[in-house]
Amino acid sequence: MTDVYAHRGAHLHTRENTLDSFREARALGVTGVELDVRRTLDGALVVHHDPLVELLVIAHSQARDLPGYVPHLDESLAELRGLRVNVEIKNSRDPSEPTYDESGSLVRDVLTCIRAADGSSVLVSCFDHATCTRVRSADADIEVAWLLSEGSLTECLDVAFNEHFNALNPHFPMVTAEGQSRAETLGLSLYVWTVNSARDLKAMGRAGVAGVITDEPALALELLG
Repeated sequence: MTDVYAHRGAHLHTRENTLDSFREARALGVTGVELDVRRTLDGALVVHHDPLVELLVIAHSQARDLPGYVPHLDESLAELRGLRVNVEIKNSRDPSEPTYDESGSLVRDVLTCIRAADGSSVLVSCFDHATCTRVRSADADIEVAWLLSEGSLTECLDVAFNEHFNALNPHFPMVTAEGQSRAETLGLSLYVWTVNSARDLKAMGRAGVAGVITDEPALALELLG
């Protein structure tokens, strides 16, 4: 079976990456939830996708100044206890990002929070390869997934295997029968994003990927459950 992950929670009827969206995802019966984590100026780990929220740059703001609907990572993990959680660390050299942590302190803070929450069912992911390697170096047991938006899936699978990652999170058009077969050979899982149409959900199910990350969790459950 292909697991269904609600992308930033179930947010068709509520705000994404909020406790309400996580509760709605649980009520639907998903396997897990994908969420995004950032760090504020005063060191709080908060759940939000974009670097800005209501014109505030999260990395340059105090946690107390953020809108009340932005949850902290620890309370999000508590809300999602019993579900699989894909925690994406937002750490990138992209010009759209106001900061980049190359010290590893963001990784250490995230892992400390996950351990405190008994995060045995947590998968940590990031587009930044160096961040993924820091996660693996800091914790030999936690599951690590390298996020991909383009490139050769088979080549990236070989890199992930050599780095002792557990999974890749590729954009779904990257997935081929050859890539899925190679993943199975290497013992790696594919959690693909963001799969929303019935046609694409069915295709990923037929391909045998480990999980789909979707904005349409109810539809995905209907088709893949």
